[in-house]
Amino acid sequence: MIQCPNCKHQELPGALFCSECGTQLVTADTLTSPLANQPVEPLEFDEQESSPAVFPAQGPVVPVKNVVISLHIVNTDRTMHLTGRSEYSLGRIARGQPILPDFDLSEFDAYNQGVSRLHAAIKVQPLRILIMDLGSANGTRVNGQKLVPNVEYPLKNGDLIALGKLKIEFQTSTD
Repeated sequence: MIQCPNCKHQELPGALFCSECGTQLVTADTLTSPLANQPVEPLEFDEQESSPAVFPAQGPVVPVKNVVISLHIVNTDRTMHLTGRSEYSLGRIARGQPILPDFDLSEFDAYNQGVSRLHAAIKVQPLRILIMDLGSANGTRVNGQKLVPNVEYPLKNGDLIALGKLKIEFQTSTD
């Protein structure tokens, strides 16, 4: 386990940022070794600490039929439009990766920002739009609230999504 130097939270080996306070855990001068050579410690959870506030996938009931969905990368002039599908994966591409994300965030310094190869998924349903963390190493947050992996959460216009440290504004508009 890696201990955060700022808040002392325990993280799994390989984490780049603390999932609690966001402090960078790995620096350029940190040496790494293969995970296979490291003993695996069992995870221990404190009931109060391990259950972040869960807001169930009951988001606002708005017909999604004529809605234009966009993801604006904060601090850039880039906006990605989601059209034509009901599910989109977000992540970064790495050499030899067998499954690729629908939206490659590599050009936004995704590796150094703590974005996993397959980090999160956005699902478009008839009456709502959902986001789900795909078990990423550095977590996904919506408006500062950490998501529980593999649980769907509703999104609304203006929500700020953080994939690791990469911030994306979720935007919707009507045709």
